[in-house]
Amino acid sequence: MSGRLYVVGTPIGNLGDISERALYTLENCDFIAAEDTRVTLKLLNRFEIKKTLVSYHEHNKAESGPKIAERILNGENCALVTDAGMPAISDPGEELVRLCREHAIEVEAIPGPCAFITALAVSGMPSRRFIFEGFPPADKKERAELFESLAGEERTIIFHEAPHRLCKTLSELLRAVGNREAAIVRELTKIHEEVILTDIESACRKYSAEEPRGEFVIIIKGSEKEKIQMTFEQVVKYALELVKGGESKTDAAKKAAKESGFKKNEIYAEIIK
Repeated sequence: MSGRLYVVGTPIGNLGDISERALYTLENCDFIAAEDTRVTLKLLNRFEIKKTLVSYHEHNKAESGPKIAERILNGENCALVTDAGMPAISDPGEELVRLCREHAIEVEAIPGPCAFITALAVSGMPSRRFIFEGFPPADKKERAELFESLAGEERTIIFHEAPHRLCKTLSELLRAVGNREAAIVRELTKIHEEVILTDIESACRKYSAEEPRGEFVIIIKGSEKEKIQMTFEQVVKYALELVKGGESKTDAAKKAAKESGFKKNEIYAEIIK
């Protein structure tokens, strides 16, 4: 009978954030697959847990993944952890999870902290619709293509970034998407946690003048859709044309209101006359 893969969330800074369920899983699994065994060992030592560690990261996943899956198929239970936060989120752990799924191995989540969600929650930025892009690509062409593709993005945009690349990323984003409201969140749950509500241009100036320190999450407000500049009479005419094209009067009024800024009920009242 095969074992199980546990995807275990670990603290992103403050060790007090680890859950009882996570500790129980780490104590009772057969072995732990860790992104950096040295980092995980510090966590285990803090809670006096002694467990076999195997290395699983971006550079050895092709070799290590099948070996881990084989051990699980042979009946062992494995806990997958990353250095901080939830494994398999912008992390090579997603490929181990996929591999286990392909072999019909049960995968169970032990939820824990997640940096980009935590950053979004404390930033006050729009959170109903957002996209998470992880760390921007290192390749110059790929970075440029990604940033340019976000120029018209209306959802909130979230990135991870390392301190030594922060200024470069901010300046490239400024050129690609223009100056927008932003939140720069650093050192989450740690002593020097900081949330800076700013805009991209101001953030560029700030971190050009001072050395960025810590781990960063960049949150950028989405692009605001421009309203069609029309008079009310033009908007009503536009809505009537939509009705002639097959739209219901309700949908036509709703669409015209969204694209113009006028109230839907006022437009609807005119087109039903």
